[in-house]
Amino acid sequence: MEADANIKVTPKGFLCILCNVNLPNLPSLEQHVKGRKHKTLSTVKETRKAQEEHSVFVSGIKPQISQTDITEYFQKFGQVSDVIMDKAKGVFAIVQFTDADSTQATLSCLEHRMSGLKLRVKPREKKDFKLIPKKTGSENLQQSLDRLKPQLCQLASVDAQMQHVVERFQLGENEKKTRELLVSSCKRFSWSFFQTARFCHSVFQARAKSTTEQAGEGMSDDGRSEDSILSDIDLSTSSPTEVLELVATILRRCVPSVHKVHVVGSARLPVVKFHHQELNLQGDITINNRLAVRNTRFLQLYSGVEDRLRPLVYTIRYWAKQKQLAGNPSGSGPLLNNYALTLLIIYFLQNCDPPVLLTVDQLKDMACEEEECVIEGWDCTFPSQPIAVPPSKNTQNLCTLLFGFFTFYANFDFAGSVISVRKGRALPITDFLSQNKSEEAMHEEKPTKTQPHGPKLGPLILLDPFELSHNVAGNLNERSHRSFQRECQDADKYCRSLQFQHKSLKGKPWGLVRLFTPQGGAPRDKTEQLTISIPFKLASLPETLRNELHHAGDGFRLLWFQKVCSAVEGVFKNVLRCNIAPSTDVAFGQDSAVDAAGEMETSLNTSTNDSFDSKDAAVVGAKRRLSSGSDAAVSPQGKKPRMTKTQKPELPHWICAQKHMVWAGRRKVRRELIKDTDCRPEGSCMEMEAQVTDRIIEKEPGLKETLEFKVQPQMVGETESTKTVLTMEPTSDQTGVFQDLFHFLEVFLPKMVETLLEKEAGSA
Repeated sequence: MEADANIKVTPKGFLCILCNVNLPNLPSLEQHVKGRKHKTLSTVKETRKAQEEHSVFVSGIKPQISQTDITEYFQKFGQVSDVIMDKAKGVFAIVQFTDADSTQATLSCLEHRMSGLKLRVKPREKKDFKLIPKKTGSENLQQSLDRLKPQLCQLASVDAQMQHVVERFQLGENEKKTRELLVSSCKRFSWSFFQTARFCHSVFQARAKSTTEQAGEGMSDDGRSEDSILSDIDLSTSSPTEVLELVATILRRCVPSVHKVHVVGSARLPVVKFHHQELNLQGDITINNRLAVRNTRFLQLYSGVEDRLRPLVYTIRYWAKQKQLAGNPSGSGPLLNNYALTLLIIYFLQNCDPPVLLTVDQLKDMACEEEECVIEGWDCTFPSQPIAVPPSKNTQNLCTLLFGFFTFYANFDFAGSVISVRKGRALPITDFLSQNKSEEAMHEEKPTKTQPHGPKLGPLILLDPFELSHNVAGNLNERSHRSFQRECQDADKYCRSLQFQHKSLKGKPWGLVRLFTPQGGAPRDKTEQLTISIPFKLASLPETLRNELHHAGDGFRLLWFQKVCSAVEGVFKNVLRCNIAPSTDVAFGQDSAVDAAGEMETSLNTSTNDSFDSKDAAVVGAKRRLSSGSDAAVSPQGKKPRMTKTQKPELPHWICAQKHMVWAGRRKVRRELIKDTDCRPEGSCMEMEAQVTDRIIEKEPGLKETLEFKVQPQMVGETESTKTVLTMEPTSDQTGVFQDLFHFLEVFLPKMVETLLEKEAGSA
């Protein structure tokens, strides 16, 4: 390995100064140096070093000096690649050349005069490149809670705590004025360039006109005419992304204190993001997003109709942020956005008994003729004033409604439902499974304009109130969705305790304080380590299988579970070449797959019936009901005895036997088989993976003792994400290799099952 200045030898091995990583031995070091992180940081370090060598620091300038003026002056010493100005104070700049000779020529000049100013030029300061570790999310979340905790603990009730959260996090008068100042600043530049532009709720809207109509006669801050900025763009034919690129250019050059400007053109609705340094505000600008404006007014109507909505939204948003379920600062990724979280709250309030909020369709019927509104073909009609909506008959307090929210979603059937705030009820997922049935699936919510496709399918499907083809939670993945429901279940359990409702007389944290406490990732226990989950992923299902599930109606879970079991058996038998024997007295096939699913559903229903009823959410702090009836097994104290092992039915399972370590070295064998052809991802081809197994069996010696293990499939559904859970247990592992096999199967098996489902659908 070539010498690397970033690597230092230590008594315990090696230290990579660049990545701040300790490495125990030479093989680990070689693997690390070849890794993407080390290569990326090495490239960044070299780029920064070259930029410093090719740059000079210039001071003595005035705020009226533009970037163009500086570029034109220093161009005589060599080609200028970039000029970085201090726009906040306008007193210094960094001039970067394309080569080091230009830098030396600039520094060798004894005097620099420009526009009557004497400039001071010196070499750019060289700084050591250092990877600054980011603060962990748990540290920031705990600090946020520590600032809030003293006030919350002193309050007398959970309702008072929720009101305090609103007062703490809502915008104050100074913050409102600051935002108005930023909007006014953006208005000034927009009207100069886009004479028909209109700002609405921080959404930039511009109707494209010809260049001559939109170009102003004044000069921009950098001395260039506005027409020169617009001269290469025909706004009448430009795409939204191209117009936003222009907006980004204007922000960088013309608006003081704005930096970190970038265009997110890949978003569903392209947007310009920026940061105002002086006001310390983040901003977004998009164009012609009339639906977003309508959504904002819709939420304002709900807030005006129901006073309990704002405290609930503020409290649940902060809870979700503390649990790292929402509040992603970058505005992207697999976390819940605040709008989706608000719609989940509204949907829960629509389903209270009696309802706290009316559905969108009910609001539409209350609107007068002048309030009718259709945007891009979608019906966006609702009353403009809260006074037109009758008050709710629901009298539950904030504490009870918060508890009810967690209970409602802790047991919600996300896998089988499409949440419709417009209807105020869950639509069956089977109506959305087939792409060919998308128009039929949405016949109840058919807009004026025919849409080409339905909503994006995912683990959580939450329809926009107006744009019914948009899944507001479409960015969520399986892991984020499971985290949300698991946190709801934990919160539901905590809200049943006395520590939630009653203030501690000893000054201990209570109420919202304990609810908001961030939790670190707990290590998985041994039982969980021996299970492999294959989730029900709507988006990855082939169209043929979607059609089958669509026709299966309410029984789609059993049909999908049966398909997965068949695929799992195919992986073990035909891909990994295991010898498979079904459990005693049970022929594992289609019927036993259904039996396993049925038994699993029976056990789930039993546990659900014994658990806390959703109607009991009105009694905060209430404990679980004791089972009642004439069951002879009930003890005199009214408690059920623990179920013995003999009472629990044995679910169907496989007994697998493997004589070779077919999981070891698979990638190397795959590369040898594929050679110069395109390398397909592992698990993407059944035939290839079977050949890899055969090559390993042919070349490598077998195990001294046959590895035997039990695989027991179960279907989990209804009250949480539908998934097939494979519980694995070694029955004979004298060589101690079962854990290695299990870790391989954790990743390999779900991928292969997905591949086999696609293959079966394609051959059908």
